[in-house]
This record gives sequence, C-alpha cells and structure tokens, in this order.
Amino acid sequence: MSDESVMTFPCSFPIKLMGRESSVFRHTVRELVEKHTGPLDDDAIESSLSRNGRFVSVTITVIAESREQLDNIYRDATAHDDVIMAL
Repeated sequence: MSDESVMTFPCSFPIKLMGRESSVFRHTVRELVEKHTGPLDDDAIESSLSRNGRFVSVTITVIAESREQLDNIYRDATAHDDVIMAL
C-alpha cells in the first residue's frame, strides 16, 4: 500500500461544519478555519438550515495547501464544543 495522497495540493476543498443555528456559530467556524487559511472571501462560505431551523451546516471552501493543513482544521473543529459534526 502506498503512502501517497490521492489529492494534489493546492486544491479547492469543501469543509462542512454543523452545529446549533446562531450567528455566533457561523462566526466561530469561520474563525476556526481562517486560523489555518487566512482571511476567506464571503462567497467561499455557504450555509443551510435544518428543516426545523435549529441546526445549521456551514460549508467553507478553502484552497488547501497540504494534508497537514486540512488535518489541523478538522482537529480544531472537532475539538470545539459548538461543532456537532465535521465532514
């Protein structure tokens, strides 16, 4: 088995983070990702409410520079109390 990544960097990569709907959550996940990517354009961020409006999924499309960068984003996101799920 090869250790080579199937991804070629840099590449466009969507990160989906889910939590309870609030403006604070949206701001928090943006900050979590920007810590690793630098400032993001508003058009790189999409959100979608759950059917009952209690939860939100925020998809942030980043230009990933490395597997390590992505791992660090996911590590910080999943460690945060407000993030219910990261895909």
